[in-house]
Amino acid sequence: MEDLLILAVNPGSTSTKIALYNNNKSVFLKNIKHSAEDLKPFKNISDQYEFRMEIILKELENASTDINDISAVVGRGGLVKPIESGVYEVNQKMMEDLRIGFLGQHASNLGGLIAYEIASRTDGARAFIADPVVVDEMQEVARISGHPKFKRMSIFHALNQKAVARAYSETTNREYEELSLIVVHLGGGISVGAHNRGRVIDVNNALDGEGPFSPERSGTLPVGALVSTCFSGDYTMEEVKRMITGKGGYMAYLDTNNAHDVEISAKEGDEKAALIQDALSYQVSKEIGSMSAVLKGKVDAIILTGGIAYNDMLVKYVRDMVSFIAPVVVYPGEDEMKSLAMNGYMVLTGKVESKTYK
Repeated sequence: MEDLLILAVNPGSTSTKIALYNNNKSVFLKNIKHSAEDLKPFKNISDQYEFRMEIILKELENASTDINDISAVVGRGGLVKPIESGVYEVNQKMMEDLRIGFLGQHASNLGGLIAYEIASRTDGARAFIADPVVVDEMQEVARISGHPKFKRMSIFHALNQKAVARAYSETTNREYEELSLIVVHLGGGISVGAHNRGRVIDVNNALDGEGPFSPERSGTLPVGALVSTCFSGDYTMEEVKRMITGKGGYMAYLDTNNAHDVEISAKEGDEKAALIQDALSYQVSKEIGSMSAVLKGKVDAIILTGGIAYNDMLVKYVRDMVSFIAPVVVYPGEDEMKSLAMNGYMVLTGKVESKTYK
């Protein structure tokens, strides 16, 4: 088999992760940190792409990697317009939307920009993004909120949810497109998706904190109390937004966003930590129950993934509540870099076709 060198690029707010794969084997992984001072000169996130790209190129040079040997560069998909799941070749239209931040400014928007620029400097590498957070396959009935001013949106951990769903399908000797699954990503944000034969037909908006609360997000709040808080005069709009995303969940109740610390405290007898952890587990389980109704009770498996899926107390709680629906399978942690690289590899080897962003 021909050696295919694939570079994965995952920009975060204060770091850029890069990984190099030879076919499906990791060559190296690097997490490049960026200080506030490093990023201070840049007015907009999109302005950072040259700065970050040059650092990546330097790291590749230090690793004795000739960029002309690279076959594909796969960037973390940013806040482009809502699209179906898949691997998209970076084109000019996508780059325009990444630069302006079609659905908002986020460091992940740099992924496609950097991928395109690095690929353009090689002898023929292709640039892709894969399964960005704005993957939208929701059925129309799921978009209705209850008022036409407010439309439910699909923003979730698409890359990891799709990756573990496919990994599970391989263990069953069935195609992902044949299965009905509920996939739960348990991290700083929590998303619960109903996967119906290859499409996520309903999912909570994990970016805005809808659904179960998480270490940093408040989840769906009592509407009346939220409205009263907004108009109390005690808080600015930005302060309320931070209550919902960033300072909600564990942060609000326990003054930490470290789920492992909460787990340890609960095991050591801290009653408040145990209660709040149970409440998170309870809300996740309720959301799973909702998604089982979306799939009309025909669920092949419930998959728990993400960093908090290492928590055996939480997993047991959820399993006790929902195992009557379907078997509970656990894929703890996440490997976004491998998922990005493997999406590129599948295109290069013809297993899947890349899609065109319009």
